[in-house]
Amino acid sequence: MNIKSQKDFFSGLMFMAVGVAFAWGASGYTIGNGARMGPGYFPLVLGILLAVLGLVITFNALVVPAADGDKIGRIAWKPLFFIISANLVFGAALGGLPSIGLPPMGLIVGIFALTFIASNAGDGFNFKEVTVLAIILAVMSYAAFILLLKLQFPVWPAFIKA
Repeated sequence: MNIKSQKDFFSGLMFMAVGVAFAWGASGYTIGNGARMGPGYFPLVLGILLAVLGLVITFNALVVPAADGDKIGRIAWKPLFFIISANLVFGAALGGLPSIGLPPMGLIVGIFALTFIASNAGDGFNFKEVTVLAIILAVMSYAAFILLLKLQFPVWPAFIKA
């Protein structure tokens, strides 16, 4: 077996894996039919479509010669670490960690933490730009989730009375 494009081959495998996982996860829900869809219908169809798309991409990577048949490079560990860490810290700041006694810090603190941690994933870090971005994201998130959607979760840390 000769792989013409490693990037396409491995992205096709990734699509197939995600598609199979979605379809498998949907099997625990009621599927229903096209006229009366159950909660598992959409994830099942999405999973099947992703798996078929992955199959087509993988097949093309094996058969069709690609102009960008470059080999897969090294895994970018630094961006991977900072992006995953930023999301974990955001979740911990938003909901708290009662098991270790960390109270919920709220939406605003979570967004600032998320922005500052995730911005370290790139090559350059500009404190002023990141601060402006964090302020814009915090204001827009507050407007969208608290004012418009009226979601009920902490906005500020419990010890701050806003």
